[in-house]
Amino acid sequence: MSVKGDDIFMRLFVFFDLPVVKKAQRKIATRFRKELLNEGFTMLQFSVYCRCCRGQDVVDREVRRLKQILPPEGNVRILQVTDKQYGGMLLLIGKPKKEEIFGTEQLLLF
Repeated sequence: MSVKGDDIFMRLFVFFDLPVVKKAQRKIATRFRKELLNEGFTMLQFSVYCRCCRGQDVVDREVRRLKQILPPEGNVRILQVTDKQYGGMLLLIGKPKKEEIFGTEQLLLF
């Protein structure tokens, strides 16, 4: 049985460095973070957010949306990985959060 592209879960990572020296820059950076949360992303680290997407169509839609909300300064990178690759991520420092302990099994909760 072949797997359709819509049946593959992907993780979309957003990494960013935004200037926050001036008050206006901090406001823009905060707005960008809030937009990521509104789009269904979860903060993994302060400037690293991740979202689970079902299929390439959803990934493509999110990338288009991210392009619309890009801040005027700084840089933003996007990385797409399979859910299986995401499940192989190692957490090396500190105690994992409750939601990180479940790894890819959290998809069962959706």
